[in-house]
Amino acid sequence: KGISSTPDNTHVCTVSKSAVMLAVKPHIVAAACADVMSVESSALVISIAAGIPLNVLEGHLEGKRVVRVMPNTAVSVGAGACAYALGTHCTPADATLVETLFGAVGIALKVEERLLDAVTGVSGSGPAYVFQFIEALADGGVRSGLPRNIALKLAAQTVKGGAIMVERGGHPGVLKDGVCSPGGTTIAGVEQLELGGLRGTVMKAVKAATKRSLQLGGVSPEDIEAKHGL
Repeated sequence: KGISSTPDNTHVCTVSKSAVMLAVKPHIVAAACADVMSVESSALVISIAAGIPLNVLEGHLEGKRVVRVMPNTAVSVGAGACAYALGTHCTPADATLVETLFGAVGIALKVEERLLDAVTGVSGSGPAYVFQFIEALADGGVRSGLPRNIALKLAAQTVKGGAIMVERGGHPGVLKDGVCSPGGTTIAGVEQLELGGLRGTVMKAVKAATKRSLQLGGVSPEDIEAKHGL
């Protein structure tokens, strides 16, 4: 039958028996929650609204079972990196449902809610960092004489292959050392990455994105520094 759509949130809540997903911009959350509350339903409410904490969601959805999820853009290709935090009224069955839903489009890891901002910094924003690295790697290939299409395919496949090796249990540092022959080409390239501050720059990017997530969630500058060290 395919997928049907409707502009009526109350209709969605009426026909959805297992779960309702809040996939709206933060400033629309209150209105969407009001629609959810207007319908008698026992469905789990799953929020992917950025920066809206569980206590705020549960304030709008009194008595409802609420889960907060941080997915990323790679769910669109079945390779998402998602993390979730359970609300006050959630059950183990709710966790199973969330892992089933988001596990179908990648991985879904349970974390404490206080860690979701760091998740945003790593996997929520991370695809953009990876895209930049792939682009830079391909640019380096073009600068060294490769046609653009070949350089881009090689760069993307290199990142994909490296990720699979790490997923299979290899430690990134050990894998890196295995490619670096003494006095060889790779260690010469790695030296330039170190001189350019690659590690530190990536860490700063994650910290900046995490801090921004906290700011969007209404955390005060004092608490961001005192409680999160950012």
